[in-house]
Amino acid sequence: MTSRCQIGVKLRHPGSPSNFLEPFAAPPPPTADDPPGMQRSTEELEARIAQLETQLRQAQKMAALGELVGTITHEFNNQLMTILNYAKMGLRYADEPTRTKAFDKIHNAAQRSAKITNSVLGMARNRSSQKEPTSLAKLIDETMVLLERELQKYRVAVELDLPEVPQAIVSGNQIQQVLVNLLVNARQAMPNGGRVRLSLRHDAEAHTVDLSVRDSGVGMDTATLHKIFDPYFSTKQGPDETGKGGTGIGLSACREIIEQHGGRIRVESAPGRGTCFTLKLPAAAPTGDAVRAPHISNVGTSAPSGSASIQ
Repeated sequence: MTSRCQIGVKLRHPGSPSNFLEPFAAPPPPTADDPPGMQRSTEELEARIAQLETQLRQAQKMAALGELVGTITHEFNNQLMTILNYAKMGLRYADEPTRTKAFDKIHNAAQRSAKITNSVLGMARNRSSQKEPTSLAKLIDETMVLLERELQKYRVAVELDLPEVPQAIVSGNQIQQVLVNLLVNARQAMPNGGRVRLSLRHDAEAHTVDLSVRDSGVGMDTATLHKIFDPYFSTKQGPDETGKGGTGIGLSACREIIEQHGGRIRVESAPGRGTCFTLKLPAAAPTGDAVRAPHISNVGTSAPSGSASIQ
């Protein structure tokens, strides 16, 4: 008997976590009229597809985690090199001004190393996949400790708009992986420098806390916008000089993480007008305690006109 296979396209409606076209190829469900051998083959194929999908999701998560670990290692190494170089200077020169300068530099690098260590410890506390009430403002602060020097190096200014909002029910470590990936993508979209703005909003009607990352980079056209979450799709020609990006796994992993949280990820972009990613995450029930005092700087929330968006 000739084997059968259905090929088609899934179209998710706008109310689902994602709104995009997704090609698929899958066998039709077995029927009582099929011979036993075909039923077993169909079941084995479905089991193999499920296994491969699980392996792909795990690879996506490991890729996002690897990006974060690489960022931490690079930044910590920078501080160690500062300490070593100024220690050598202090040993080489005996005059008081030179040694004082060396000690000041070593002290500053050691303090920054302590901040990085505290951020890593914060990640370690949230390393499980368990979802619990988490301050996204604090998560942003810890992430900026890891990335601020890299962003400064590439002349990227950071604007924060972090008013008081409820906590979100998330795995802090996983959301930090997503945030690092989005910030690195934003930096790479601004090869000549630019501006990235992080903001928090509470959507009381949707019961979500919305974290937005908006850049002033090159933006994307509609065709590219509808492919960015496809596994292995990338607009880059391989990793940049820091070894980041180019695999096409990062954004696919981000979407997987957000959807596992019961959230949504929305994208707005237009060529030459930058890109804005918004993470809509489940809000924790109000406790009556303030999460963070309002902190607003360089506020400007207007979206670029004529931009396309997907969610």
